Amino acid sequence: MAQTVPIKPLSDYVVAQQEKAEARTASGLYLPEAAQEKPKIAKVLAVGPGKVGDDNERIPVEVKVGDRIIYGGYSTTEVKIDGVEYLLIKEENIYAVVE
Repeated sequence: MAQTVPIKPLSDYVVAQQEKAEARTASGLYLPEAAQEKPKIAKVLAVGPGKVGDDNERIPVEVKVGDRIIYGGYSTTEVKIDGVEYLLIKEENIYAVVE
């Protein structure tokens, strides 16, 4: 079942949700949330229509809803709507799709 997203991205932005970090280390120690390294992997929930190129033609975004992406950690805008955290990421700050 597809998740309803209250954000409609514009241009070449995507809306994603960050994957949760493991709360335990490989040796079994529990880490407080503040000590956990945030993963730079997120799931795409919505995709904008793409940016308009120099020839006024729309260039579609290369990722699609459901993709798991690797993105630049400091290149996002974080928003919280109705208690749910979302990331807004510009397509140029998405480095890869996890297969």
